Amino acid sequence: MSLSMANKNNTNQGNFFEDFKIGETLVHGVPRTITESDATLYLALTGSRFALHCAQTVAQNVGFSSMPIDNFLVFHIAFGKTVNDISLNAVANLGYAEVVFHQPCYAGDTLSVSSQVIGLKENSNGKTGVVYVHSTALNQRQELVLQWKRWVMVKKQAPAQNSNINILPELKVAVDSSEQILPSKINFSNWISSDSDNQTRFDDIKIGDIFSHRAGMTINDSDHSLATRLYQNNAQVHFDQSMMDKTPNGKRLVYGGHIISMCRALSYNGLGNALWLSAINGGTHSNPSFAGDTIYCQSKVLDKSEVEGRTDLGLVRIQMLGIKNTAPDQIESFYEEANKRRKYHSNVVLDLDYCALMLK
Repeated sequence: MSLSMANKNNTNQGNFFEDFKIGETLVHGVPRTITESDATLYLALTGSRFALHCAQTVAQNVGFSSMPIDNFLVFHIAFGKTVNDISLNAVANLGYAEVVFHQPCYAGDTLSVSSQVIGLKENSNGKTGVVYVHSTALNQRQELVLQWKRWVMVKKQAPAQNSNINILPELKVAVDSSEQILPSKINFSNWISSDSDNQTRFDDIKIGDIFSHRAGMTINDSDHSLATRLYQNNAQVHFDQSMMDKTPNGKRLVYGGHIISMCRALSYNGLGNALWLSAINGGTHSNPSFAGDTIYCQSKVLDKSEVEGRTDLGLVRIQMLGIKNTAPDQIESFYEEANKRRKYHSNVVLDLDYCALMLK
């Protein structure tokens, strides 16, 4: 029998904008057990030096049962579960909000992820629409580990058919501080200062302080490809060069989460005592990144506050900017005016507003 006459089963083509319905719940496939090897590979790909995720002795000294998994790694793995159902036909991942880390995750924990559609907006071009989802990740005990909201621009399968749908969710400007508390058994009072290079502590920083982190990191093709595979993010814009040859840039896109992790790793120089990522208030991937780009990072302290019942940690809110191919102090303004609208400088690839619990 010839190939043309044989039965051909179509593989999953992903959901298009028209396929999403307000209120529906998508249960994502392939639960993932996180291992020590995953954590080790993550360190190899990012160079992160936050001590909690580098040494068992350091983690146990403050009350963790073992080294906790870096919360950005937890986020990327959980995020990767959603791609097949939500963003396989995406044009762009537009932003995040209300990302909350509810409890530590350890090697051996298994994450299962589901998402609820909370908003839909058809774009005026008729070719795409924006899908808003609220995703949650549970561990093997059905405990909530992580939740987040994000919105993504998705292609329409039938551009000629207009629905004019415009249902937008309410999104918080910032995550409530009451949701960003580690268990009481975790206590940093006995922290050894040299474990984090004797860096700046909570009491030493002021609102408005700016940290221009001293190093840059160049993206290798192998690194960003391997990182994205680690998260099982199967969006082809990161892998299929033949497909991307037909796009204006002609290159595979670097997954925005890899940029986030690179910037977090770079921010250790200055913010090494911002030990526990507790929430992400919002984030924008403002321009694309490609292999060969060198990423720099700048952080600004947006706010700081006490944490009720804690004398060992304070809460800091930080704007983390990722800049490609130019050191932050070489850019006069991170924003430009165009057609009476403010947009990001073309070298700014990331604007992330996050909170961390910082050593006092």
